[in-house]
Amino acid sequence: MDDDYYSIDAILAENQKIQCTFKVDIPDMGHLDGGKDRDIKKNSKIQLPLWIAYILIYSDFADFTIPTPFNARVRNALNAEAKSVRLSGLVGAGGLWPRRLDDAPAKEMSDILTKTFRSRLVEVIDQAQHFAALGPSGGGGQSGDMALTFREGLDGTERELFSLAQDSAKKTKQWYESTERGRR
Repeated sequence: MDDDYYSIDAILAENQKIQCTFKVDIPDMGHLDGGKDRDIKKNSKIQLPLWIAYILIYSDFADFTIPTPFNARVRNALNAEAKSVRLSGLVGAGGLWPRRLDDAPAKEMSDILTKTFRSRLVEVIDQAQHFAALGPSGGGGQSGDMALTFREGLDGTERELFSLAQDSAKKTKQWYESTERGRR
């Protein structure tokens, strides 16, 4: 994901909420919780946008809880077989918060996501080339359904790479067929 100031993906990711547990009392900030209390009390758990959460965490006013989509069960599944997890369900700040929050769990999650991406990349490219070879309709019928099902399990970056690989395979085939060698 782009960290560019004008990147829509970065703006949306910055507004994703993560749960923070406050280490100290914070006077006159109860409105962050949306409740009636004037102050935030120590040990209060509040869902905050990433952009404010990492400032509070760096200032040592709060700790964060790893978002639910990245809990121990999901991490174990990613470590065991990355291809079995539908990354489309892990949307939001998944790519951004590990980079923003300098913490051991964030580093662990970042490492797992990097390993997952690398292990899934080969299959994404392979499937893109396969479905590109089936033709413009994705093969129709059962093959078209399989292509759709496969794409649904991909996250945004993987879908983008899938499309690029499909276009590349189609253009390579067109080029090959237009050469002397392909006409034989």
